[in-house]
Amino acid sequence: MAKGEGAESGSAAGLLPTSILQASERPAQVKKEPKKKKQQLSVCNKLCYAVGGAPYQVTGCALGFFLQIYLLDVAQVSPFSASIILFVGRAWDAITDPLVGFCISKSSWTCLGRLMPWIIFSTPLAVIAYFLIWFVPDIPQGQTYWYLLFYCLFETLVTCFHVPYSALTMFISTEQTERDSATAYRMTVEVLGTVLGTAIQGQIVGQADMPCFQDHNSSAEASQSTNGTHYITSHRETQNAYLLAAGVIAFIYVICAVILTLGVRERREPYEAKQAEPIAYFQGLRLVMSHGPYIKLITGFLFTSLAFMLVEGNFVLFCTYTLGFRNEFQNLLLAIMLSATFTIPVWQWFLTRFGKKTAVYVGISSAVPFLILVALMESNLIVTYVVAVAAGISVAAAFLLPWSMLPDVIDDFHLKQPHFHGTEPIFFSFYVFFTKFASGVSLGISTLSLHFAGYKTLSCSQPEHVKFTLNMLVTMAPIVLILLGLLLFKLYPIDEERRRQNKKALQALRDEASSSGCSETDSTELASIL
Repeated sequence: MAKGEGAESGSAAGLLPTSILQASERPAQVKKEPKKKKQQLSVCNKLCYAVGGAPYQVTGCALGFFLQIYLLDVAQVSPFSASIILFVGRAWDAITDPLVGFCISKSSWTCLGRLMPWIIFSTPLAVIAYFLIWFVPDIPQGQTYWYLLFYCLFETLVTCFHVPYSALTMFISTEQTERDSATAYRMTVEVLGTVLGTAIQGQIVGQADMPCFQDHNSSAEASQSTNGTHYITSHRETQNAYLLAAGVIAFIYVICAVILTLGVRERREPYEAKQAEPIAYFQGLRLVMSHGPYIKLITGFLFTSLAFMLVEGNFVLFCTYTLGFRNEFQNLLLAIMLSATFTIPVWQWFLTRFGKKTAVYVGISSAVPFLILVALMESNLIVTYVVAVAAGISVAAAFLLPWSMLPDVIDDFHLKQPHFHGTEPIFFSFYVFFTKFASGVSLGISTLSLHFAGYKTLSCSQPEHVKFTLNMLVTMAPIVLILLGLLLFKLYPIDEERRRQNKKALQALRDEASSSGCSETDSTELASIL
């Protein structure tokens, strides 16, 4: 048992009398009831559910990898203004998660469910806002406000899609194994989404002839020089390439939302349906934030997620200026994401065989030696491709494990608070809130660091201070954050034994709630025992 588990390691299942956990010892009227068939999900259901995770990853990957260099070299926003856009946009994105979670918790059930209407109505507005992020307006003095407005608007709308979609994990099935399987499908498709985002954005933009200038001092006046016509033409081609990529990604967003809506049915828990009103939001928030396993889980993954976000946000600049692979960065990104895609099923098998905590230690820590190698090696394209493929293995673990472990925490909470329901959006929204806020801080600080290091817009090369800063942001800083996250993760108390106990106790609760022979007194007694 990991250190720090303490009294929390005890499961509610241990408090249940054997008469609840064993069907042979139940009262006669319960024993006569036919056993309820498990909610098995078909492969088609799981695929339709998984496809719904692609829009968030396709757009998020494109923004994460390319927005920084787009603002600096295409829109030609100053590094200081770009840092404000990136920080405020991500911070606002983080704030909207609990706000949307609050609104969802107040939503009533409809014929489509409680979560699906949010997904349906946010989709068309989100794709419009996304497209406008990649448009360069002819308002030189107002570009910063333009990008800030549409970046924040898009992040709000995509949150209205992603928070209910994430919470949908708890409503596609009551079976723990089915949810884990559906999560594996989802993570595979989400990594495929990042591959699509990387391939579409990278390959289309990579074909454009983005101009750069060897003389740092003359780059600002370049459009007025004898090469001004070529510069203007190349710059316009690059802008059109970004718009084309945005249009393709927006189309994929809509198609995935339609498949999700048509292929997934939202279900209610049997014991939830017997209760009249969900828990008040702020009361639920207080209970969620006092649940020990949840706090320990988000703290551990806060640091590890921040590490991968630093790499993501600065990788294109790092490849372009530090390694000198200006024309290869899109292929390196593709190598990472393809490796991650093919590794997802391996990690799913690994966590099933050895447990989720073990998978965290092995999967996340495997990135450290490759990051050290990148920091120490000379610029070598073949070695860089090898490192990229190996790094994809850790990226797969970072994708899969947080979303696979969060439902276990929610199950644990339901056993300790059986009278309260409707807290799932709170769990998922605040889980995303902390990682997004950290991402905003990391992007803002990293872009501001480039500003102070002397980043030169549209320059073919950068000063040594900029190269060194990018090296630290992509290698040393993520290594420290990963080690801190794994150290904190030792405190996470839900191991495989506790998961099995919780599964038994939850199944007993569902059987008692759905049994027609269970009286009101029996239900009250069961809740009191739990």
